[in-house]
Amino acid sequence: MERTSSIRRKAIARQHKTEVMIAGEQLRLRLHDGKLIKDRRYHLRTYPNCFVAQELIDWLVSHKEALDRVTAICLMQHLMDHDIVHHVCDKRPEFKDAKLLYRFRKDDGTFPFNTEVKIFMRGQRLYENLIADKNSILQLREEHGVSYQRSFPGYQAIDWLLQNGEVESRRHGVDLCRALQEHGIIQHVTKKHDFFDSGLLYQFCINFRRRRRLSELLNEREQENDGTSTQEENNLDSPFFLRKDSIQEHNSAFQSMGPSKDIKQITGVRRSSLNSLQLHSGGFQTLGQLSSNSAMRSNPKSVLKRHVTCEELLAPGAPFIKKVLTVIGDALGWGIVVRGRAPCYVQAVDPGSPAAAAGVKIRQFVCQVNGRCVLYLDYKTVTRLVMTGPRVVVLEVMEQLE
Repeated sequence: MERTSSIRRKAIARQHKTEVMIAGEQLRLRLHDGKLIKDRRYHLRTYPNCFVAQELIDWLVSHKEALDRVTAICLMQHLMDHDIVHHVCDKRPEFKDAKLLYRFRKDDGTFPFNTEVKIFMRGQRLYENLIADKNSILQLREEHGVSYQRSFPGYQAIDWLLQNGEVESRRHGVDLCRALQEHGIIQHVTKKHDFFDSGLLYQFCINFRRRRRLSELLNEREQENDGTSTQEENNLDSPFFLRKDSIQEHNSAFQSMGPSKDIKQITGVRRSSLNSLQLHSGGFQTLGQLSSNSAMRSNPKSVLKRHVTCEELLAPGAPFIKKVLTVIGDALGWGIVVRGRAPCYVQAVDPGSPAAAAGVKIRQFVCQVNGRCVLYLDYKTVTRLVMTGPRVVVLEVMEQLE
C-alpha cells in the first residue's frame, strides 16, 4: 500500500511535467504561427528562432493567457524551470519582462530527450493510435459496479501492443505499461493497483488532445504541492492536429483551433505527390501521384542552386544554420517532398501544410528525423522513416544563411 502511494505521488509529479511539456509545445506552435518567434539580430549577431520577452508578455496578457504581467512572468518562469525555454545565451536563469531574447529549446535542439521525455512521446503516440483505431479497446466499461469512460483491461492492452508490433512479448508489454503508469500517463481506474496483465481496468489520465491554458500550470503546481490532481476533460479538440469538422464533413476545409474562439479555415488540398509524406485515414499507405489541383508542385528539377556535400554542411564556420522543427501531421499528411541523398533536401512544401506552419522551407537539408541521423541516407529511406514513425515528426535541418 505504501509503495502504491509512493508510485502515485511520483506519477502526479510526472503528470504535471507532462502537462507542462504539452502546454509549452502548444504555446510554441502558436507563437510560430503568430510570427513572434523569428530570427533576430542583436549586437551584430543573428539569433534564430527566438522571441523578445517583453513582446511575449504583451501577447500573453492580450490573449488572456495571463491576468496580468506578473502572472505572465510566473508562467514563463515555470516553463524555464522545466527546460522548455531558456535565454539565448543561457546567462539569465530568471525570465525578465524586458527586451531580452529567449528561445524554446525545441527550436535550437537543446531540449533534453531523456528517458522521461521518450516515454511521454511513446505514450502520446499510443494514445493517438488507440483513439484513431476503429475497433479501439478504449470503451465504456464497468469495474465493481462503477462505469469508466475510455477504459481498457490490462490484458487487452497487452494484446493490442503485440498485434501492432509495439512490443515483442507480454513481459515487455507489462514493462511498457508500468513505465507509462509510473510516468503518470495511464492509471488504474481507482488508482489502487499497479499494472497487471489481467482484467483490471486502466485509463489514460492525460488527454493529449485537449487545449491547455497556461494558467492551468500554476493551478496544477499548487495541486501537486497539495498531493491532489485533476481529472482530464473528455475534450477531443486537439491543438496538435488539423482535423475535418465532424459537423461539416462535406466541406473540404480543415480547421485549426486558434488562441481564441475563432476558427480559421485552411483549404484542404490533397498533399499526395510522389515521395511526399502523406497519411491517409486508413493508416500509412504507399505514396500516390500528385493530383492536378494540388497547391504543391513537385518540380522534377532540383531546387538546389548547387550541389552541397555532407562535409560542407558539417565544416566549422560553414554558412549554414541548424534548426529543429516539429511537424505535426494532419489527416492529409505532413506536406513535404524530399529528394536527393547524402544529404537529402526539401524539394517542395505545401503552403497550407503542417510542414509550412512548422517552418520547413525548400532547400533545407535534412540532418535528423526524430533524433536519428539521416544525413548520409537517400530520400526513399528518409521518407520511409517518417511514414512508419509517429505523426509528430521532429526534424533537424540545415539552412543556408542569406
